Amino acid sequence: MSIVDVIDRAKAEGRTVLTEIESKQVLEEAGIPTTTARLAKTAEEAVNAAKEFGYPAVLKVVSPDVTHKSDVGGVRLGLDSPEAVAAAFGEIAQAVKSALGGDARIDGVAVQKMARPGIEVIIGMSKDPQFGPVLMFGLGGILVEVLKDIAFRIVPLEPRDARQMVREIKGFPVLQGFRGQEPADLETLEKLLLKVSAFVEAHPEIEELDLNPVFAYKDGAIAVDARIVVG
Repeated sequence: MSIVDVIDRAKAEGRTVLTEIESKQVLEEAGIPTTTARLAKTAEEAVNAAKEFGYPAVLKVVSPDVTHKSDVGGVRLGLDSPEAVAAAFGEIAQAVKSALGGDARIDGVAVQKMARPGIEVIIGMSKDPQFGPVLMFGLGGILVEVLKDIAFRIVPLEPRDARQMVREIKGFPVLQGFRGQEPADLETLEKLLLKVSAFVEAHPEIEELDLNPVFAYKDGAIAVDARIVVG
């Protein structure tokens, strides 16, 4: 499904925030690797999707009322059996309704295979009133909120911009393989920044974009979670 189709569907439903599943669909179309996710509206559908993708599986709540899924108990990781997936489906629904109230809208869960761990980085975009789309890069996960160690560049990026962004954050030694940890594939991260820049430039209807975390490996990188806001 093209990004135009996805955005049109969201607008028809009165939404400006694409679901994780929709966000990943349009990112994959743009050549940006993600962990493919499928919507499951029942525990049975979740089990079937997990069997197809392979174990261990991850379940995440899909709800227009939820911004940070982990904060409301909407994520279950490392599910290694059909029974675990089915139980997690019910646990997520109960946790989200408990956190947000009985009126919380829950469309289902996003089912995906759990990615192998890597160095967590974030790639994001927001629009500045004066400069337009601005791309950001930094260490991901909760570290981005704690350390605020982020590099910024105005879209469109040139190759030298991507190279500088990756290397100017204070956490760059982590990407190089700090204390025996495997280093990240820096060239892949630079190419990923350029792809996101081109994607944003080609679609001015995108107001915000967050890939967090992106797992960086010594042999590649993949976006594990994604969020896109459209105008």
